[in-house]
Amino acid sequence: MPDSNPLEPFLIAADRALRSVFAPAQAGRATPTHDAAGPGTLTETDKRESAALMRVNHTGEVAAQALYHGQALLARDPGTRDMLLKAAREEADHLAWCEQRIHELGGRTSVLNPLFYAGSFAIGALAAAVNDKLSLGFVSETERQVEQHLEDHLEKLPAADHGSRAVLESMKHDEVHHGAAARAAGGAELPGPVKALMFATSRVMTVTSYWI
Repeated sequence: MPDSNPLEPFLIAADRALRSVFAPAQAGRATPTHDAAGPGTLTETDKRESAALMRVNHTGEVAAQALYHGQALLARDPGTRDMLLKAAREEADHLAWCEQRIHELGGRTSVLNPLFYAGSFAIGALAAAVNDKLSLGFVSETERQVEQHLEDHLEKLPAADHGSRAVLESMKHDEVHHGAAARAAGGAELPGPVKALMFATSRVMTVTSYWI
């Protein structure tokens, strides 16, 4: 049997990047729904605010795809690679849910998504190049910060926006699971300065994608 093409993992990574950034997102799970009581009519102001918040979350899912893809590319252990790719597939559902909700609200996705994908992919690959424990620790800390971010957005959403709320609540459930799985697999605790840098970087992304 001939040896596999050494460029194949990089070609697959490039294909994943193009699909994540430029192709319409496809979900493997149905979009979450919310059986809320009471009126759910959104004003135009509500729609603009919700669309902006969901644009931020969509960009976060683009970055999450990139992070997992970069980590999977250089993961040493096949089990770690499989776990990262499984998480990436679940994050792809989040990407599709956010994209669908943005369109329902009459909004748009961020034009900066290709830039954020490239940066996050590089960060993920760099972490994986050190070792799998650091890479998994990066997943754990990322998901912890994402969980806090989603809690913040759940508070900021207009009260009548039950659709966006259902999406964010389902996303939060998955993020908690991803973080716990990374810790259980041996993810290392990151130094405080690294956590602070991750938080600062995510703030840049969230603030810019809210507007652009």
